Amino acid sequence: MKKTLSYQLISLSLLLNISCSQLQENQSRSRLLESITITSEKLLDKIKGGWAGQTIGCTYGGPTEFKYNGTMIQDYVPIPWHDGYIKWWYENVPGLYDDVYMDLTFVDVFDRLGLDAPVDSFAMAFATAKYPLWHANQAARYNILQGIMPPESGHWLNNPHADDIDYQIEADYAGLMSPCMPNTASEISDKIGHIMNYGNGWYGGVYVGAMYALSFATDDIEFIVTEALKSIPEESDYYRCMSDVIAWHKAYPDDWKRTWFECEKKWSSDIGCPDGVFVPFNIDATINSAYILIGLLYGEGDFGKTMDIATRCGQDSDCNPASAAGILGTILGYRQIPEHWTNSLKEVESMNFAFTDISLEKVYQMSYNQALQTIQRNGGTINEDSITIRCQQPVPVRYEESFRGMFPKEKQSINKSLNDINELTFEGNGIVFKGYVNSKDEHYVAQVEMYLDGQLTETANLPASFTQRRHELFWKYQLPAGKHTATFKWLNPTVNANIQMTEMLVYDAEKQQ
Repeated sequence: MKKTLSYQLISLSLLLNISCSQLQENQSRSRLLESITITSEKLLDKIKGGWAGQTIGCTYGGPTEFKYNGTMIQDYVPIPWHDGYIKWWYENVPGLYDDVYMDLTFVDVFDRLGLDAPVDSFAMAFATAKYPLWHANQAARYNILQGIMPPESGHWLNNPHADDIDYQIEADYAGLMSPCMPNTASEISDKIGHIMNYGNGWYGGVYVGAMYALSFATDDIEFIVTEALKSIPEESDYYRCMSDVIAWHKAYPDDWKRTWFECEKKWSSDIGCPDGVFVPFNIDATINSAYILIGLLYGEGDFGKTMDIATRCGQDSDCNPASAAGILGTILGYRQIPEHWTNSLKEVESMNFAFTDISLEKVYQMSYNQALQTIQRNGGTINEDSITIRCQQPVPVRYEESFRGMFPKEKQSINKSLNDINELTFEGNGIVFKGYVNSKDEHYVAQVEMYLDGQLTETANLPASFTQRRHELFWKYQLPAGKHTATFKWLNPTVNANIQMTEMLVYDAEKQQ
């Protein structure tokens, strides 16, 4: 016991000393220059590197996505790469690139409507697109189609997936169009990121966008990840987790797996996503951002090593190397990404991404044009041979917290048709009912009333269409703590449809021991 306590005290002292020395180092480190001058050729090369890196990273991690939950991918597990690899995924599993074609939706709106395009234009383009969505994105799409517009569409009271990874994997465009301007990237993310996320889920996109923006100013990865973190409020769990990763990297500079283990012990709990509570699956933005950071810090500027580490951290193992490789690709520039990775990319650069009419070649130019507009709008100048950018010192966005006072208590299996459910009782301060609608008519929309304690809580439209579905059937947070009874009334039943309720997730006001 004494040895254990002594070890814990030594470890705590070490971490505190590292954190303090790191803070002093960061404070003494030079701030960003007031401006930088870059050639137009180099600016375009970096933007291309960002998009190329994201696409390569997404492909590299594709085969392992969510196959390693709560565990790392061991060194002996091969991750394939060969000539023609990206083209194979383009042609056979095009949905892998949701990271990219989601970005392209927003790039396209900026291209058509300009930098001042209203948030509703982004929301409607995203909600009416033909691609399938999941988690916070799908919950937001449903909200928008039902008339709940941003920012309410991403708020945790309306979106059980508010802290999920969705905007984090879609924020690359914001940094690429805001070179050296992290605050401008944050302003863009404030508008668009709240379409589908809130709190830590939104912070994931803000942080990624800021890292991209700063990647135009320096090749110092440690500086980029530390400086970009100034965009996040210090009181947030997201900030604390990223700070821990930076400190653990200082403590264990040669052992990424030790930092991974420390993250799992302290930050792997998911309380929001109904699919990730009480199971190893974790699509929460905070832990997956930590994996991006681990890849960047321990990758040491090596493109393949950075992707590999971010992938081997597990969970969303295509999105995390996509972000890490995209940021590093921006730092390096397209021409400095090794040919081992770009040879396969060149085969697809003229091919449109699924569900779009935009290719990599096209988005390179679109993103470059938008960067020029953003630079000029923020006081920069564009000359024939050079571009001068006014750099921004990052400042924190506002503080938000999802699921405050909500702690998962239990998850009960139901697996019954709604017609066979008389009432469901639970004790707590929040409830989520998971399930789905089946119908021979894909255009069918079930209308169902939910009553809590005899009072009508809502009348919900539940589409049978997969692309328009409600991700969860019903939920209600911030209930008075205590016993509750839920009942349901299906207003337009049909013999060709069924509403299946699968699980009930109960929350309480106090954390379970």
